[in-house]
Amino acid sequence: MEGDYIKINHWLKPLSWLYGIGVWIRGFLFDNRIIKSKEYPFPIIGVGNITVGGSGKTPHVEYLVKILHETLQIAVLSRGYKRKSKGFVLAKRDTQMTEIGDEPFQMHRKFPDIHVAVDANRCRGIETIMSGEETHNTDVIILDDAYQHRYVTPGLNILLVDYHRLISNDALLPAGRLREPASAKWRADIVIMTKCPTDMKPMDYRILQRAMSLMPFQKMFYTTMVQKPLTPLFPREAPEIRDDSQLPTVLLITGIASPEHMIADFEGKCKRLVPMRFPDHHPFSASDVEAINMQYRMIEKPAIIVTTEKDGIRLSEAPGLTTAVRQAIYVQPIEVQFIQDEEIFIDTIEKYVHKSNRYSSMATRATQQSSIAVPRPTPLPREGQPQPTERDAVPNAENSNNTWNRPRPISTGNQGGTGIPIQRHPSFPGFDS
Repeated sequence: MEGDYIKINHWLKPLSWLYGIGVWIRGFLFDNRIIKSKEYPFPIIGVGNITVGGSGKTPHVEYLVKILHETLQIAVLSRGYKRKSKGFVLAKRDTQMTEIGDEPFQMHRKFPDIHVAVDANRCRGIETIMSGEETHNTDVIILDDAYQHRYVTPGLNILLVDYHRLISNDALLPAGRLREPASAKWRADIVIMTKCPTDMKPMDYRILQRAMSLMPFQKMFYTTMVQKPLTPLFPREAPEIRDDSQLPTVLLITGIASPEHMIADFEGKCKRLVPMRFPDHHPFSASDVEAINMQYRMIEKPAIIVTTEKDGIRLSEAPGLTTAVRQAIYVQPIEVQFIQDEEIFIDTIEKYVHKSNRYSSMATRATQQSSIAVPRPTPLPREGQPQPTERDAVPNAENSNNTWNRPRPISTGNQGGTGIPIQRHPSFPGFDS
């Protein structure tokens, strides 16, 4: 049921009110161009959410990579959460997980033929990618977890919403888990309802559409997470599992923001489930490893250990795991699966990328010559928005990176009736992710 994982700490709502003031002030500064936001004349797809973690950003970014990377050179730009390095880092063959973070490292290992980079300053990261000797051949940039990073305006903005944590039912931090108000959904061109059950009825779709209350220019899609066969974390030490539909006792280790969905899945296919929960992106210490070793010794045998892909990356580099644990630990890969309209989604993405991609060579030359993004023509303002001045109409060095936060159409074509019009609408407040 939608909203079944939401918990509101009502006693913290006064702090949420103060937090909301800060969100509104920051949004006001961006909406009135006091803080500048850059646009770039080549394909940039932003993927993010409004809540704190747990909506499936990494699997959806990987899905975009899969549908595009056979014909295009892709770069994924992330902040690199909890990495030990600073500034811009481009993942290479010998790059360590601690240099770029667990999720970028996961993508780098899965897709070695794409560019994976991290930089907290997304503008600098984009311009470094487009002007770099190794990365200047990039055709499209995917911004991972950048919905609140308003210093960049993606050409196509994708918002992910967890089916179990509808933003319309949640509250701002710290009482709830919203980074910004639910009204910030208007910045999205596409909204994806993630982690949906596969047996949704027509009435369920109507309820979700009514709860989200999207604008006509926005398109909503529905996805679920499909569990792939379990794979050994240490392939040389653990045997393969041919049938994971009836498992013995499972010690489930999770260091993700919302493990409830995974816990519910395993409760139905194992004899007994013993969950061990850690914070999101948790770096496993020596005491954590010892706790895992001890817990595995204590549980009923036969038993296996299951963890997520990104937790497996961190555990594989944590010293101290016993031989018994290494022989019993498995990773649960997951993939995104569209419940309906997958072809329309793919068609929309491909049309946007290929229509915008002809500007890539121009963008490369522009970023080599200047750090200022090439401006788009200023569209007419809508009612209630500031009127453009003569200064705004002149593309000079002073105002060339100024962008109006009023609707900007992005044509994706309409061949065969499958393309959908994408239009930028006024931005709303939010904090950097």
